[in-house]
Amino acid sequence: MTNYKLAIILFLSSTLLTGCFGYPRILSYPFDPGGRGLNSLASELNPQISGRYIVFTTDRRGSQDVYMLDTVTRNLVDLPGLNSFDTIASHPSVTQDGRYVVFVGSRQGRSAIFLYDRETRQSRNLTANLPAEIRNPTISADGSKIAFEFSNNGQWDILLYDRFGQKLNIPQEPR
Repeated sequence: MTNYKLAIILFLSSTLLTGCFGYPRILSYPFDPGGRGLNSLASELNPQISGRYIVFTTDRRGSQDVYMLDTVTRNLVDLPGLNSFDTIASHPSVTQDGRYVVFVGSRQGRSAIFLYDRETRQSRNLTANLPAEIRNPTISADGSKIAFEFSNNGQWDILLYDRFGQKLNIPQEPR
């Protein structure tokens, strides 16, 4: 083997190996026994990611609450006013900028879709006047639309609301 062929083989090998360092990659978030990290000894459920934020529910404080992790700083984000002991939270979804979080909140056997605004630190029930079972909300990246499932006479359908709790029509193709 000539030096020329050996140089080509080394160049191609190094080029192919360096191509493995781009995306996707596995992120390593350390386990935190103090409960301030992404993972803990409790159940971590329903993770959703948008932009730099991951939202999930966990029962690490004895009640099922919504948590948010900033993947850039690798720290949990404070969500004052969102979690309460009388509400079981599930299925959170977050906007790309992390301002709005939508989730299912169950109180006294009744479930509703709540929208939490990190700027105002307040939650609002978007489905208080909807007499149906609801589940699996998701919010658009810009926070303008919220889609979720609702049960009407035993059939699960999809509803689309705006951020202010007004029902939107799902666009249909012209017939």
